[in-house]
Amino acid sequence: MAAKYNIIREKSFQFAVRIFNLGKVLKTERKEFEVSKQLVRSGTSIGANVREAINAQSTADFIHKLSIAQKEADETVYWLELLSFTKTITEKEFDSINADAVEILKIIKKIIITTKAKSRKI
Repeated sequence: MAAKYNIIREKSFQFAVRIFNLGKVLKTERKEFEVSKQLVRSGTSIGANVREAINAQSTADFIHKLSIAQKEADETVYWLELLSFTKTITEKEFDSINADAVEILKIIKKIIITTKAKSRKI
């Protein structure tokens, strides 16, 4: 039986792949090691925390895990902004991957808000 499609699970995984690949380019071609390491850690952690949230033991646990994913997404945006500002990545590279990061951040925030609202009604 196929697993049910989950948009944030899919988007966060695809984003992690993009971040991982960008990290490889930053290290091998641009010789940038410090920020790229932070970027890969935070950018791949989003999906890991989304997966943990999907398997949460309670609504509170679900919200907590997604809140961590939200913080990691925001941190990833910070590192991308820093790489852009320092001209380590091009404007085109930044615009593309940052748009994905912001979209994921918005989806996670919306899921948290909706889940909190539903849990208050119970």
